[in-house]
Amino acid sequence: MATYAGKQGKRQDESSLGSLVDLVLANARVVLGVSGAAVLALATLAVKRFIDRATSPPGDDDDIKAKQKSLEESWQELSLIKGVSKARRQDLEEPLLSPVTAAPAQDTEDLALPSGVSLGQSKSLLCLTLQEKLLSFYRDHIYVSETEKAVGKQLAEDIRVELQTFLKNKSLDLPFGNISLSGYLCDDLVGQHQLEVVFHLPLVLEDHLWHFIRGEETLVENSWYGMIKRSGLEYFTRGSSPWDKFIVGGYLSSNLINDALLKTLVASGNWPVIGSLLECIIRPSMAPRELKLEVRHEQVLLDITLCPTVEMEGKVFLATFSGEPVENLWQQSFYAAEVSKLKELDAGDGGIRQCCLLILKATFEKHPFWSKITGSDLTHVILHLSLTEPDWPEAMLAVRLQQVLEELVQYLAKGSLPCFFDDRIDLLSHLLPEEIDEIGCTLYQALAAPNLVDGLGL
Repeated sequence: MATYAGKQGKRQDESSLGSLVDLVLANARVVLGVSGAAVLALATLAVKRFIDRATSPPGDDDDIKAKQKSLEESWQELSLIKGVSKARRQDLEEPLLSPVTAAPAQDTEDLALPSGVSLGQSKSLLCLTLQEKLLSFYRDHIYVSETEKAVGKQLAEDIRVELQTFLKNKSLDLPFGNISLSGYLCDDLVGQHQLEVVFHLPLVLEDHLWHFIRGEETLVENSWYGMIKRSGLEYFTRGSSPWDKFIVGGYLSSNLINDALLKTLVASGNWPVIGSLLECIIRPSMAPRELKLEVRHEQVLLDITLCPTVEMEGKVFLATFSGEPVENLWQQSFYAAEVSKLKELDAGDGGIRQCCLLILKATFEKHPFWSKITGSDLTHVILHLSLTEPDWPEAMLAVRLQQVLEELVQYLAKGSLPCFFDDRIDLLSHLLPEEIDEIGCTLYQALAAPNLVDGLGL
């Protein structure tokens, strides 16, 4: 009975707190205006969650249910999320949420347009201003000349040849295939900060010794991943394959292969000599669990990522350093399909999807929270949006970029971003709920800013 009474009291307290939150927000919209109410709503939600966690005993059923409550439901309580897309698509530069209809007469007079300027003309001027700022940001911070691209591609090819020779000399017992070039530089999706290149290093596996296990059939139950199982041990004992030294629990370990390559790159690579031959400086990344080379040339900067790959069932899987509890996972790559589809759509309507991607990617990379959203994630949001918004002319850059951000906020509110090519896969599954919360709240706050350019920090 005491426990029941305690829980009943707790529910009454939470009900009172919820009523107080609703009352505060309702009055905030009138007193502070819409933008101020949006910011206050986010802060109030954070305080409410903090109080919920602080007042809930460990293991309490109500506390567990509260933690399981989705970000979408919390935002819907504050009546914030539905106003985003409607308001922004009506007018690119109007406030994020619809204004309060019962505004005082004197406020209406203050908002009157100058004589001779119609409402339609005002909207056009504001949209053009944002459009010009985005195009200026692209020109000053993203655009890379054809000369720089050519220098970067040639330098990447020269390093690829040197790395191929180096790995053959240092890893004679491991049958790697020929390194292939991929990444944004190779597909002309580049920014000025660093030209990104990916070296795909294929593993040559014996067909009769290895077979693929789909991710949904493993402990992680995630279609994005797969595992490669060693088979035929009763006929072909361990040691029959040079890859047997990387087996963990009967499966080929992506982490062990990455660790071995990392040690080889850092400890055995004669990068000063190779760099002097190519007239550049090459340094392996010192960040833990990263297979990267940082290349500084007189004209360009290269960011090279080395990815061991395996092709199984017609799909490419990467040996990424996974944060999953199982260390033998291989992650399916959609990069080739993403770029191909993006270019196909832009070629069909002369669109600016790639331009929009590069602006957002450059913006997100410098933000402490948004940097967890990758260029691949943004690409899938753009592809999803292209199904409902098929026309992407240059004149619509500001509008389409706004809509991409709105769509991303909606996906963050749901806590999942379905893969464009396989809707069983959630591209946000590698993020913690707290991280999704941080990204969603700060991105929503940026959208709520009176000026989107300032909100994004451009």
